Amino acid sequence: MSQPKAANILWHQGHITKREREERLKQRGVIIWFTGLSGSGKSTVAAEVERRLFERGNLAYVLDGDNLRHGLNKDLGFSPEDRKENIRRVGEVAKLFADAGLIVLTAFISPYRTDRDQARALVGPGEFIEVYVKCSLEKCEERDVKGLYRRARAGEIGDFTGISAPYEEPVNPEIVLNTEAEDVETSVNRVLEYLEAKGIVK
Repeated sequence: MSQPKAANILWHQGHITKREREERLKQRGVIIWFTGLSGSGKSTVAAEVERRLFERGNLAYVLDGDNLRHGLNKDLGFSPEDRKENIRRVGEVAKLFADAGLIVLTAFISPYRTDRDQARALVGPGEFIEVYVKCSLEKCEERDVKGLYRRARAGEIGDFTGISAPYEEPVNPEIVLNTEAEDVETSVNRVLEYLEAKGIVK
């Protein structure tokens, strides 16, 4: 973990605990970290889980990879170094959301295990739920609505995960969604069932 460049800084502890916020919201603040290839269905499933949680009275929010690159991370590209910094920032933001008692869903390729492990280390046990959105490269290319894989194979996009950059599959994710074999509704229900089983939502 990198150290702050600034000196003489201290963490300011507020007067409201995470537990108090969770009791008010009637849910546990956690990070649900969706990871998988481009086109695997991360954003689609995350957005639908967010909608279903909202309809049930829970407070949830999706941090989407493309959306954050429009603002917070617009200074970053797709080199290994920039990908690492991208995920570091996302992890820190997600930690704050979870501390506020929210269920925060992140939808990022996040191709490197070490980066995902560092994000997990930011929160306590049971507060980081890694969801591997599993889908073959062939199927992801078939779904390529943005034309990114085609451009990557043509050499127009460098450092593209699955083509010219690696993707390291999760070793022990809490949930595996096989979006090549199951529909969105099934994947969403499996995430919600996990949250209920763990007492994160009622």
